[in-house]
Amino acid sequence: MRITYRQASNKDYWTRRWAAVEADDASENPDGYPLKYARITVEDEPGRVLEAGCGAGRVLRAYHDRGRDIVGMDFVESACAKLKRADQTLRLSVADILRLPFQSGAFRHVLAFGLYHNLETGLDQALAETRRVLQPGGRVCASFRADNFQTRLTDWLAAARAPSGSRTSGTRCFHKANLTRQEFTTAFERAGFAVESLFPVENMPIFYKFAMFRAQGHKVFDENMARREGYRLSRLGQILQDALMRFFPDQFCNIYVIVARKPAGA
Repeated sequence: MRITYRQASNKDYWTRRWAAVEADDASENPDGYPLKYARITVEDEPGRVLEAGCGAGRVLRAYHDRGRDIVGMDFVESACAKLKRADQTLRLSVADILRLPFQSGAFRHVLAFGLYHNLETGLDQALAETRRVLQPGGRVCASFRADNFQTRLTDWLAAARAPSGSRTSGTRCFHKANLTRQEFTTAFERAGFAVESLFPVENMPIFYKFAMFRAQGHKVFDENMARREGYRLSRLGQILQDALMRFFPDQFCNIYVIVARKPAGA
């Protein structure tokens, strides 16, 4: 496991990030992350859904708007409050993935996009809690930041772009954990899950970090639009990104997405 450090703590980072954006509209890109992978997990199986780490709400609202029985949970209270103001009918819980306030077997599915890599310690406990609240035979779909060339380059760019004063202040706070494909798979197997699929995924392509490679309409960064539509590239940017993902998927994805099932007899 490789750790990414920044100048602010993980919770401070997410509190500021969710304060800076409006509540998400429902995700509308069925072929992009995260909805593509949520659909693999949820679409063909009815039952109650937990979105753990719902953030600004793009997945939560997509399934809520379709009439699915879904609960959103996040550890940033202001994010949940903002979502509740946007739609009073949403069911939300401010909670910690290490101590979920739900009964055992309460959910058929758990969606956890970009959640577990925010844990400095306690990944095994978080996965045990996830398994506990799943029904036997239930499935979890989760993403985790990859430890590869792209995320190392992203971390280098973030450090290079940081204000010079912050680079010399000596402050180093945990930001995210990074796992290899094998480490991610092993963590779920160790927790008692049967891993069904693992995908190398480009949530934010490396080329999207440079405006010249973004699609028209995305040249000026708008996080709400990017989260709703996906991080869309220009034709040239997409050709280059597709080539990287075709030949070097484990080095140029930025996350891994796993689908795993709690055994029926567990």
